[in-house]
Amino acid sequence: MGGGPTPKIVGTVWGLLVLNTLGSAGAKTIVPLPRSLIQMVTMGALVAAFALALAVNLRLRIRASAYVFLLTLLLVTSVISSANLESGFGALFRCARLALFVGTLWLLSRWWDGDLTFVRHHVRMYFAVLGSVAVGLVASPGAALPDLYGGRLVGALWPLTPPQIGQYAAVIIGLTVLLLLGRRTDRVSAAVVIVPSLVLLALTHTRTATLGLFLGLALAIGSLLLTSSAARRFFSWAVLCATVAAVGFASLLQAWFLRGQSKENFSSLTGRAKVWDALLAAPRTTGQKWFGMGLGDKSFGGLPIDNSWLAVYNEQGLVGATLVAAIIIVLGGVALLRPPSLERACAIFLISYCAIASYTEAGLGDASPYLLHLALAASLLAAPAAAAPLAPLPPRHIPRWARRSEVP
Repeated sequence: MGGGPTPKIVGTVWGLLVLNTLGSAGAKTIVPLPRSLIQMVTMGALVAAFALALAVNLRLRIRASAYVFLLTLLLVTSVISSANLESGFGALFRCARLALFVGTLWLLSRWWDGDLTFVRHHVRMYFAVLGSVAVGLVASPGAALPDLYGGRLVGALWPLTPPQIGQYAAVIIGLTVLLLLGRRTDRVSAAVVIVPSLVLLALTHTRTATLGLFLGLALAIGSLLLTSSAARRFFSWAVLCATVAAVGFASLLQAWFLRGQSKENFSSLTGRAKVWDALLAAPRTTGQKWFGMGLGDKSFGGLPIDNSWLAVYNEQGLVGATLVAAIIIVLGGVALLRPPSLERACAIFLISYCAIASYTEAGLGDASPYLLHLALAASLLAAPAAAAPLAPLPPRHIPRWARRSEVP
């Protein structure tokens, strides 16, 4: 049976999930916000999302989803790894958060029908988040472009880091470009989203988000080349513009890409490689190798890990890393098996972006925007639910006298 029309409250639930995954750590804001207050807001948003999803789906009707099933297995692994409290009681709190996150996705899966409904919710919510960043930039340029972050754009109203802003901007730019190519939005509406988002992305100087945007779009548009003339025209113009920019603005692009760093610092990925080497060299027991140390703050030795695979290995072990790899492989394999379509292209963009960003960003092992992006991809790859067959009409009762023929 089909999931039926998507209630408007489902969009509210999706927006609350986005709010929850914004996090509570970041730059100093114009009006100082206690971290406890931010955590109360984000966790309250998740509880409200689960409650609303449950209220709108009281019969607990769900759709089979390999993605959410693998997330459930990842949750079980997280509970096993966190039970010994090596990472403190905070690990159990993070497990509870992940459980609510996964449970909400199960409840929403009823309306995953392979259409663009959730794409529009995704773009609108993250565009609203970027709107708050733009307002903070106008209200206080000094707070939005602090020296602490090397003059990179941060959230001055809500504590957002440059990589977060770059990620949100890149994702909605890519999705809006694909919607425009598929003629699901007009040029004016697309420009309203794309142009300011590109400006904010440039101000963040986020290399991972920029590469993820261009490579993800290249793969997504490439999947449409055989069926869409608009995609072929856009791809041709994009290649031409990229070639001209590479030749004419090579020095400026290099300066933007290096962000004033030395080649040695750049080659070590801004010090990330040292943290990674130390993490891999740390002694571990057999249990820690397979199940990890428990959910933590994605850091090692007080420094951020900034790699999804190593963060998962550290917190959920080889079992967790295998499950995360299975998520990417399953979603990517399903996308490749689907016939060319706009929905498939959007899913390919999201999967590609998350896979690329996983090298220098953590988040694939816990409730995060990356898991929400992949949930959106899973909703786009879901086969449309078959409509319920019409019940046969009961046989009409015919009186006995009417059954007899009038002709003797």
